Amino acid sequence: MQEYDDAVLRCFLENQGQLFSEPVANSLEEAEAFLEDFMAIVVNSQKEVWEYFEEEGIDMEGANEESILEADEVFEVGDGRYLIVEA
Repeated sequence: MQEYDDAVLRCFLENQGQLFSEPVANSLEEAEAFLEDFMAIVVNSQKEVWEYFEEEGIDMEGANEESILEADEVFEVGDGRYLIVEA
């Protein structure tokens, strides 16, 4: 099971509006439960975001690394890591 540290949880809480029209979590605990339910993952680099999308078979035709990082389900944690939430 994926572990989510406070930086990841805060990132999701602060930016969940990019993926959801209404908040799905209002506390670190709720954010952690939500991310666990949706099996969100944390990757360590832009390259790993790209690899994840490839492995999941997500259509990336015409996309580049920058456009992948702008996808609604990709959250930049701020320390080089990325949270990917497939809702």
